[in-house]
Amino acid sequence: MSQPGTERPQSEQAEPRVVLVTGGSRGLGAGIVQSYLDSGDRVATCARSETPEVKAWLAEHPDRFFFQAANLAVREEADAFVKAAGKRWGQIDVLINNAGVARDGILGTFSDDDIDTVVDLNLKGTLYVTRAASRKMLARRSGKIVNISSVVGQSGYRGLSVYSASKAALDGMTRALSRELGSRGITVNAIASGYLRTEMSHGLDEEQLEQIVRRTPSGRLGDPDDIARACQFLTDPRNTYITGTVLVVDGGLTG
Repeated sequence: MSQPGTERPQSEQAEPRVVLVTGGSRGLGAGIVQSYLDSGDRVATCARSETPEVKAWLAEHPDRFFFQAANLAVREEADAFVKAAGKRWGQIDVLINNAGVARDGILGTFSDDDIDTVVDLNLKGTLYVTRAASRKMLARRSGKIVNISSVVGQSGYRGLSVYSASKAALDGMTRALSRELGSRGITVNAIASGYLRTEMSHGLDEEQLEQIVRRTPSGRLGDPDDIARACQFLTDPRNTYITGTVLVVDGGLTG
């Protein structure tokens, strides 16, 4: 039996939310998409191209899943994705800004192209999508925004200075935007993810990953479900008071 206060009101159960998840075609993003589909929500996601996961969702949930190829670093494509998702279902209730890319290496050896790639997608792309989605939320005076940040934006990690800078910027954006939108019924939070065993940890060899595991009180790397559950918590319709927060989900690594 559920504990009192843990079930959604009947009206909220009956009306699925419209959830936008950027970069949801694989890895962490795919885990977040699956979590919201499992909750009965309608989910729109974007990526550069389709993946087997996207094709499976299109076949399994034709009425509740929407995909559009997009490079969010290009403002017109970011705007077009949000517009298409809004047109499909008429509203946007939740935005999960997950799309991101990492480039590892000593800053002194970084090329201009690598710096632009990370900043354009991780920061500018997030700003483009959030601007477009927040306009729709403002019209309804309701919405939940979660930015997927990283513990390296707080603690740093050698070889990830550009990536760290982009994620630290998302934390600052989260705090400022929560002040802009709070009076309109919109919460804005971030999740500082720890090290996950996904393609985003490709720059770390097994010895480095084992060292991280040894330093982590939980004794393991994270997985997409750990972050997806945190997203569900922060975007629960009953959450009307937690905003402007950066929730660290890292197994205690930086605690």
